[in-house]
Amino acid sequence: MKFEVVSTHFGGAVKVIKQKVFGDGRGFFMEAYNREEFKRIGIDIEFVQDNLSYSATAGTLRGIHYQLPPKAQTKLVRCIKGVIYDVVVDLRPNSLTFKQWEAFVLSEHNKLQLLVPKGFGHAFLTLTDNVLIYYKVDEYYSPEHDRSLAWNDPDINVEWPYFDEYVLSEKDKSANVLVDHMEELELFRG
Repeated sequence: MKFEVVSTHFGGAVKVIKQKVFGDGRGFFMEAYNREEFKRIGIDIEFVQDNLSYSATAGTLRGIHYQLPPKAQTKLVRCIKGVIYDVVVDLRPNSLTFKQWEAFVLSEHNKLQLLVPKGFGHAFLTLTDNVLIYYKVDEYYSPEHDRSLAWNDPDINVEWPYFDEYVLSEKDKSANVLVDHMEELELFRG
């Protein structure tokens, strides 16, 4: 078996994916993605864009981001250099886990991937310097549908690892809290 799914707090929606790694004294080899193998483990998604994100310093926090329907995105995220604290938040108003979050440590060492489906917000905090995140999406970026939810929203209450200061973009510094997103989040109902 090349790929294996690990269950999460969100049942079958959010998936942690482990893959078989072949290593020896020279290094390692692994398949990072194989469409047929992903279908076998229940992930039949046509990805249309690959993205690469670099963060220079530990304490860089990106998110909580999502896109609204009809341009909502499923993301397949992996950390290829460094270590991140990766957070997903259920933004589906009719879900039993609405407003709940779960965190995962993704790193170059554990080689885990995280599948973040449509209807979930996504954020990550870099725990080391020089972090590279590589992720696939099943919908193209759409500025009109792009949204940012406050990373420190008390209604969600993500427990972030402590840093004296978080490095945030202007977009993330000025993001609105969940209550200001509720009308648009109704688009995820269904």
